[in-house]
Amino acid sequence: MRMFKYIKEDIAAAKKYDPAAPNSFMLFIAYPGLIALRRHRFAHKLYEKGFKNLARWLSYRTRKMTGIDIHPGAQIGRRVFIDHGMGIVIGETTVIGNDVIIYHGVTLGASTFSKVDRHPKIGNNVILYANATVAGNISIGDNSIVATGSVVLKSMPENSFIKGMPATSTPRKE
Repeated sequence: MRMFKYIKEDIAAAKKYDPAAPNSFMLFIAYPGLIALRRHRFAHKLYEKGFKNLARWLSYRTRKMTGIDIHPGAQIGRRVFIDHGMGIVIGETTVIGNDVIIYHGVTLGASTFSKVDRHPKIGNNVILYANATVAGNISIGDNSIVATGSVVLKSMPENSFIKGMPATSTPRKE
């Protein structure tokens, strides 16, 4: 039952954050971000229950279909909206909070080859704009914005506007 609740919340998030969003049925069948999230949630359950090969296969098939590569080990919160989605990469130990918006080309990747917790932790109410890269076991605080094309290599506090290469933060202004 929880899966259906998440699907409804994901569709509501798409309607909230995308002014071009069509009706719920079209969002469900034709939005790559929603398809990828729905399939990821199922793959993640398989992964947690020890069916890692099946989960990886489902993740691979989803990437071929949507252009969105989410490792089945990644933990993704509620009401996440992936807009456009093409080229998004979300690594194995990534944790994404609730009410996060992710635009195309975002990478939540590793900065080491060691088998450790090596991917970022994204707080709640974060916006990751197009082609942003967040690499390593670092944190992006709640209510932050990561600007287009930024490369984030160190943890950033909550309520930050994060920009640049390498990224720096300033307090977020509404």
